[in-house]
Amino acid sequence: MFVQRELREKNIAEYLLYMWQVEDTVRAAGLDSDRLYGTVIKGSGRSDAECIEWKQWYDDLIGMMRSEGKTVSGHLQVNENVLILLEDLHQRLLDSDRQQAYRELFYKALPFIVEFRARIHSTSGGELRDCFNMLYGVWMLRLQGKPVNPATEQAVKAVSAFIGKLAVLYREDKDGTLELY
Repeated sequence: MFVQRELREKNIAEYLLYMWQVEDTVRAAGLDSDRLYGTVIKGSGRSDAECIEWKQWYDDLIGMMRSEGKTVSGHLQVNENVLILLEDLHQRLLDSDRQQAYRELFYKALPFIVEFRARIHSTSGGELRDCFNMLYGVWMLRLQGKPVNPATEQAVKAVSAFIGKLAVLYREDKDGTLELY
């Protein structure tokens, strides 16, 4: 099973961050699946059949990126749809009288979200998008070996706890075990 399939089932937040990274990886490879095959797929240790399937997956993503005009920036509609589902769940959780722990995590993270939005002049229109942008940005800094200051670490800790809880509750919602009322 490919990473994206496993993540989609186990942790929707990690899945979304992973897919954003995949979009950027595809762009870095010039939207060239042969290049991706040589740099990402071939050395993965997967069987030839799996490598061919994986290359087809990249070909399909590249086709979607081209047709949706996402070759330079932005996120595919399938990824935007995940964010929409999470935003809907987030609102239902905030409205629920049985999800006090979730609300507490959100309100602990909210000052950091507001500060982040102000710092980047965000016009995204959604706290969750800003949370994912923050987490993705810090992830990219870490991958590049760049330092993350203590204030940012504190913000990431609060936002990660909040988003992590959202991911757990998303799984419960999908499984039909989430209690809202």
